Amino acid sequence: MNTNFKSLIILALTTLFVVSCTSEKKQDPFQVSKQNIGLLTDSTQVKDLELSFPNDSIVTSIKGDEFTGQNNDIVVYSSVGEKLLTLTPSQVLDSTAVINSIQIFSKTYKTDKSVSTLSTFKDIKDNYKISSINNLINSIVISVNEINASFTIDKKELPANLRFDMTLTIEAVQIPDHAKIKYFMLHW
Repeated sequence: MNTNFKSLIILALTTLFVVSCTSEKKQDPFQVSKQNIGLLTDSTQVKDLELSFPNDSIVTSIKGDEFTGQNNDIVVYSSVGEKLLTLTPSQVLDSTAVINSIQIFSKTYKTDKSVSTLSTFKDIKDNYKISSINNLINSIVISVNEINASFTIDKKELPANLRFDMTLTIEAVQIPDHAKIKYFMLHW
């Protein structure tokens, strides 16, 4: 075989290797999007949670027994004991069940538009189209269908005239820009 041809093949293979290595995008473990939170996806099974959270503690509590039909939440803590997430599986006591919803407490988890638990209502409305606002007893829930998420804001963040009447329809213009997010959830 000719030396130039060998050099050309080696160059082509090296280029292919470099391109394939640089084109692979590493998943951010704290990125929140419509179908995933870090390595956890909408199709991850309960039995595979250790792969999604290799350095964290996963706590499963069983409330009652398997006949109650209630979901048993799974809580994920960081290696230093910070509560990160609460996961609700689709089926109770089923290791093959997928996760239906995730409640996000940690400030390290952010949407692709950098909205996190450190954000305010202004950050939500500036980055996403608000689908609905629900008035609950102690909080309001702002739904964003674009990312299958809902953001909870404590009513203490609202003007006094909006805090106590659950029958009021609360509009986005009534919520102060500086109202802080208490936590947010992703629904699959």
